[in-house]
This record gives sequence, C-alpha cells and structure tokens, in this order.
Amino acid sequence: MKEILIIGGGTAGTMLANRLARDAAEEVRSGEVRVTVLSNKEEHLYQPGLLYIPFRLKKPEELMRKVKDVLHPSVRLLFGEAVHIDVERKIVTTDGGRRLSYDYAVIATGSHPNPEQIPGLSEAGHIFYTLDGALKLQQALDTFEGGKAVVAVGLPHKCPVAPLEFTMMFEDWARKKGIREKTDITYCYPLGRPYGTESVADLAQREFDQRGIQVETFFYMEEVDVAKRELVSMDGRRIPFDLLVVIPPHKGAPFALKSGFADEDGWMPTDRHRLTLLDQKDIFVIGDATNLPISKAGSVAHFESEILAANLVDRIRGGPGERLYHGKVFCFIETGLDRATYIAFDYAHPPNPVTPSKTIHWAKLAYNNMHWLNLQGIM
Repeated sequence: MKEILIIGGGTAGTMLANRLARDAAEEVRSGEVRVTVLSNKEEHLYQPGLLYIPFRLKKPEELMRKVKDVLHPSVRLLFGEAVHIDVERKIVTTDGGRRLSYDYAVIATGSHPNPEQIPGLSEAGHIFYTLDGALKLQQALDTFEGGKAVVAVGLPHKCPVAPLEFTMMFEDWARKKGIREKTDITYCYPLGRPYGTESVADLAQREFDQRGIQVETFFYMEEVDVAKRELVSMDGRRIPFDLLVVIPPHKGAPFALKSGFADEDGWMPTDRHRLTLLDQKDIFVIGDATNLPISKAGSVAHFESEILAANLVDRIRGGPGERLYHGKVFCFIETGLDRATYIAFDYAHPPNPVTPSKTIHWAKLAYNNMHWLNLQGIM
C-alpha cells in the first residue's frame, strides 16, 4: 500500500486530500493507496472570513466546520501534532508518540500571527487574524465614536491584501456610521509604499488619497507604549491612537521550526515549480508553510493542490509526475463595504488590479460562500 501522509488539516491539506481521494478513487477503494491527514485542530476555520467579523458582516459559525465533515469519507483523519520527521526511515512522529510511515509526505502546516513580537500589543491593540482577536475588535468597533485610528502592518503575513482591505472597509464603515469627520486614519507599512507590489500600492495610494487616509512608510513596529497609547517605530516615530489594529509578523508552525529544514521564521525551503522540500523527492510543501516568493493565500493553496495532486496520482500509477506550478495566484480585494477589485498573477506576470466595482464585491462574497465546495476540490 502506498501511504500519502498530509501534515496539516487546514485549507491546503484539506484541498489536497480531497483531490487525491477523488482523482485516485480506484486505487483508494482497492487498498493500493491510503490518504491520511494529521490535523492538530478538530475544526476548520475559513480564515479570510475573519476580515468581516469586526464589521458584523459574518458570524463565527458561518466560518467553521468540523474537519471530519469537510474531508472525503475515504480519507483517514488522525488528530495530533507532528513533532519529528525521519526522512531516512520515512516516519513522522506525533506528540502522542505515534509513528506514521509514509511513501509521500506533504507538509501543509500553515502559518500563524506572532503578536508577542510586538511588546504591548496584547494590552492596547487589536488583531483580526484570529477568531478571538476579530471578536474583540468587533466589540471595540461597537463602542468607537471617533478619534485616531491606526492600522499597522508587519511582514511577512498571510493574505497580504487583507490590511488594505480592512483599512478601506473601516473608512467606509466610519463614513456610514456618521463618525468619519471625527476619525483620523493612519496606515503604517514597513516598505516605501503601502504595499509590496507596485501596481497594488498605486491602487491603494489612490484610494487612500481620495479618502484622506494618511500613510506612514518605512514604519517598522518596535512596541506599543501602553501608558501613552502610542505606536512606536524602530526609528523613534511615535503615533498616538485611540484604536490600534495591528497585523503582526507571521511565522511558520512549531513543527516546521523543529523539523530541521525550515529557516528561523519557520518557512520551508520549497522548489518553486515542483513543490518539493529542498533536496527531498518524496516530501512536498504547499500553502503558507513554503518560502516561495508569492502570497500566503487560499488561492495559492488551491492552485498548488491541483498540481501536486495530479503529480502524486501520476507517480502512484508509475509516471514521473512532472507538472509544474508557475506561481499562480488570484486575490479579491475589498475596497469598501460594497466595492472590490481583484488581482491575478504568477511568477512571470505581475498583478494589475481592475477598477473596483460592486459587481466584483458580490463575486467575492459568493466566492466566500463557496469555500466549502472549494475545499472538496469540486471547483
């Protein structure tokens, strides 16, 4: 029996498992192949939906499903935390001491925000990259009646356009609530423009200029001064706030950090086309866990899982499995509460945002609602 072990039950791992279960259905039914997902969580959270929680546009229950309910019935689901991978013996050990053998292993352990990296953030600021953080920010918005609002970004982080989306949605929300004239909004970014890619930065700058949103560039967060309620940069700039929303730098999962393969921030060195772990032919990496020079976003997991599933099925059937991933990404960008744009790009072609519209906003909402079909590999 060929064992395919997927470490991680998030978007990337679930999409891949479901595609394999469908595309290799004959081999799975006959017992020639077994697909196993090792998940450290029992519930699947649709993370892009967290953006809507602070504005009461989504409820938590709309974003969550049991992991067992979103996996194909033929996929074996195990719960636990991977703690070690023995590449010589092809064995993954879990925190419970279980030893799982594999013929092909896929690391899909994702990434997570690291708010501890910004001293004072937990006492005086908010994040929306976790469900708990998004709900606390929702409560803060419920009572916010104007003042100095600051959105500050650390790098790297998943869903790179989300900070821009939140800022523009917040500005629109303040306008609709009737407190925009009493609200100053400042957006802080570590680079010399409000986004890393020039075309998206140009879009953001135009939108910010039209809406009176101030931009602080080359702003590297050092700490939050809780007593003075000021955000402090490494070069000594201090920005006062009444409401502080921070996107802290992200890191890879603990397993990645302990694996011996990842860099100091937990990103796995990954072949940009074949999605193999560096110097390994039977271990693959997909989703946020990679060190690839592309967005850490759900669409990346989607496109990577298509390529990797096809290659694994081909290898199981005796083929070379040589389809290549070319860095394909697709992202919607909310530019307010009822307008959006989108970008599509790959390694060779930079993004070019289209004109924001209500139609694209509704397309994004529809896409959000179809996430559960997307997980099944149907779309």
